[in-house]
Amino acid sequence: MKKPMNQSEITDRCRKTVGCLIRRLTLAVLTADFSLSSEAVEVSDAYLDSVFNMNEVVVTENRRREIVPSQTLEGDRLERLNSQSVADALRYFSGVQIKDFGGVGGIKTVNMRSMGSQNVGVFYDGLQLGNAQNGQVDLGRYSLDNIEEISVYNGQKSNIFQSAKDFGPAGVIYIRTRRPRWNGDSDKSRFTARMRFGSFGLANPDVVMERRLSHSVSLSASAGYTYANGRYKFTYRRKSAEGGMAYDTTATRHNGDISAFRSEVSLFGFSERGSWSGKVYYYDSERGIPGAIVNNVLRNGERQWDRSFFVQGGGEWLMTPRYHLKVNAKWAWDYTRFLRNDPLMLQVDNNYYQQEFYLSAAQMFKINSWWRVTLSTDFQWNKLNADLVDFLYPVRYTEMVAAATSVSVGPFDAQAALLGTFIQDRAGGTPRQARESIGRNRFTPSVFLSWQPLSGIGWTVNGFFKRAFRMPTFNDLYYTDVGNKYLKPEMTTQYDVGMAYSVNFSRCAVKSISVQLDGYYNRVADKIVAYPSGQQFRWTMLNLGKVDILGIDLSAGMRASIGNVSGDLRVNYTYQHAIDITDPLDTYYKDQIPYVPRHAATMAATVDWHGWNLNASVLYTGERYNAQENKPSNYEPAWTTTDVSLFKEFKTMRVKWRVGLEVNNLFDQNYEVINCYPMPGRNYRINLKITI
Repeated sequence: MKKPMNQSEITDRCRKTVGCLIRRLTLAVLTADFSLSSEAVEVSDAYLDSVFNMNEVVVTENRRREIVPSQTLEGDRLERLNSQSVADALRYFSGVQIKDFGGVGGIKTVNMRSMGSQNVGVFYDGLQLGNAQNGQVDLGRYSLDNIEEISVYNGQKSNIFQSAKDFGPAGVIYIRTRRPRWNGDSDKSRFTARMRFGSFGLANPDVVMERRLSHSVSLSASAGYTYANGRYKFTYRRKSAEGGMAYDTTATRHNGDISAFRSEVSLFGFSERGSWSGKVYYYDSERGIPGAIVNNVLRNGERQWDRSFFVQGGGEWLMTPRYHLKVNAKWAWDYTRFLRNDPLMLQVDNNYYQQEFYLSAAQMFKINSWWRVTLSTDFQWNKLNADLVDFLYPVRYTEMVAAATSVSVGPFDAQAALLGTFIQDRAGGTPRQARESIGRNRFTPSVFLSWQPLSGIGWTVNGFFKRAFRMPTFNDLYYTDVGNKYLKPEMTTQYDVGMAYSVNFSRCAVKSISVQLDGYYNRVADKIVAYPSGQQFRWTMLNLGKVDILGIDLSAGMRASIGNVSGDLRVNYTYQHAIDITDPLDTYYKDQIPYVPRHAATMAATVDWHGWNLNASVLYTGERYNAQENKPSNYEPAWTTTDVSLFKEFKTMRVKWRVGLEVNNLFDQNYEVINCYPMPGRNYRINLKITI
C-alpha cells in the first residue's frame, strides 16, 4: 500500500507539475509559427486539461527567415527620419520612386521597380487600401505619428497564410499602426501628444491614447490635424533651344495649402487560441494642388477635397493543432471633389463617390513540421458614382482564390502559389447608356526559393518568379469620352535573384553588419497608356505599351557602439534600365521611360549619446527624362537633398519628453521631382513629444 504524502511532499509535487506545464507552454510559444499579421499561438500537440489564469507574457523572437527578405523601417528608425508622412519615409527604400507634386499638401504616389503605381498594393493593418477609380493611393495622407512599421516586399510577402489579395500585386507595402504593449498589471493607460511647428505655416498636433480595457482587450485612439499655407520661394530656370537662358525667375509658390484631419480608433484582443482586431478610420482634407509652371507663367492650379471612411476588422485562430483560420472584412466610403478654375484650361468641377466591400477567409493546414498548405478566398464589391455628363456608374465584382504551399527542409525553403482572379463589371446608368457586362479572368502563378548555404551563418541566396496583372481602373474603362471598355489588363512578369548576409559581433565596436543585393528583370505587357484622339481635351485609353526593366537593388546597414556612443548607418542604391520596347518605329524606342533615373541612392545615419540623437539623411536621384523621348528638351537634371535633425530625450517623474529641431534640404537645393513643379528649399520644423 502506497504511503500517503505529507503536506511538504504535496506542495513539492505541485510545484514540479506547474513548473513542467509552464516550461512546455513557454517552449510551444517560442517555437510557434508566427505570421506578420497575427500573434496567435500554437500551444502543443494536445490541449491541457487544466486552466491557469496567468498574467500576460510578451515573448520576443526572430521571425522565421524570409524567403525573399523585405526592406523594413520600424520603431526608432522611423521616428528619427525627417519624415511626416508614409510617402516621405518610403524614399529611403531601394527600388522605390515617389511622385511628389510639391509642398506639405502635394499629392504623393509610389512606384516600385518602374512597374507603375497601379501595380503596387498598399496594405494598412493587413487590409489593402483601394481606389477603383484611378488605382492610385495618396500616401501623403497617412501620418507617421501612429505608424509602428513599414515593410516593402518585391513580389509578395514571404508568408503563404494571407488573403488572396496579398498574392496579387507585383509589389506590396505593409503599414502597421502601433499596438498597445503593457508592462505588468499596473500598466493600464498611456497618453502621447506631439506638436510640430515649421516653415510654410506648418502646425501639426497629434495625440495617441492607449487603454487596457481588460486582461485580453486593449484600445488605441489617435487623432491628428495638419495645417500649412504651403507658400515657399523657388527658383525656376529654363534654357532655350539654342542653349541660352530663356527664363530665370524667383517667385513664391501659391495654392499649396492643406487643412487635414485624421482620426482612428482600434481594438485589439487575444484569447487562448488566437487574436483579433478592429479599426474605424476617418480622414477629411481640403488642399491646393499647385499648378505647373510653364513658359514662366505661374498658375494657381487645382483644388481637391477628400473624405475617407472605413471600418475593418479580422482575426486569426488556431482551430486545431493543425488548422489555422484567418478572416478579414472591410467596408469603405470615399468622396473626392476636384476643382480646376483656370480660364486657360478646361473647366472642371466634379464630385466622385466610391464604395467598397471586402470579405476574405484564409485557411492553413499544417501537414507536418516542414510542410504547410493554404487556401484563401476573397470577395470584393466596388461602386463609383460621379456627377459627370453621361457617366456610366460602374460596379465591379471581384472573386479571388489562391492555393499556396510552403516547404522548409534544412537549408531550403520554397513557396509556390496559384492565384485565380475573376472580375465582372456592370456599367450603365440608363438604358441608352447601358453597356454589356465584361469579364476579366486570369490565373497568375508565383514561385519563391531560398537556400542558406552554411548553417549558423546569416547568408541566404534567394529568387522568385511571378506573374501579376493589373485590371484597368474605372477611369481607364468608363471615363466619359476617354474610357475604352475593351482594354486588356496589364500583364507583368518578374524574375529576381538575390542574396542577403547579416552577422552580429559581441566583442568589437561594430555590433552588426547586413547586406542585401538583388538583380531583377521585369516585363510589362499591354501597358495602358493615354493616346490623343485628335480633339482638344479628348484622349483615348489603349493597350500600347511594352516595357523592359533590368535593375539592381543594394541595401547595406551597420550598427556600432563605443562606450556611451552608439550609431546606425543605412545605405541603399538602385540601378534601373527601364526602356520602352513598344514599337521599333517610335522615336522613343528603347529610350528610358519617363521619370525613372538610372541611378538613385539614399543614406541615413544616426548617433546616440546620453539621450541626444543626431540624425542625417541624404537622397540622390540621377538624371531623368520627363517624356517618352530622351532628347535634351525633356532632360531633368540629377538632384541631391540633405536633411538633419537633433533630438533630446529626458524623463521627469512619469513623463517622457522628446524635443527636436529638423532642417530639411539643408543646402537649399533647387530641384523638381515632377517637371514644372518646383520643390521647397531649405525649411525647418520644431518637434515636441510628451508621453505619459
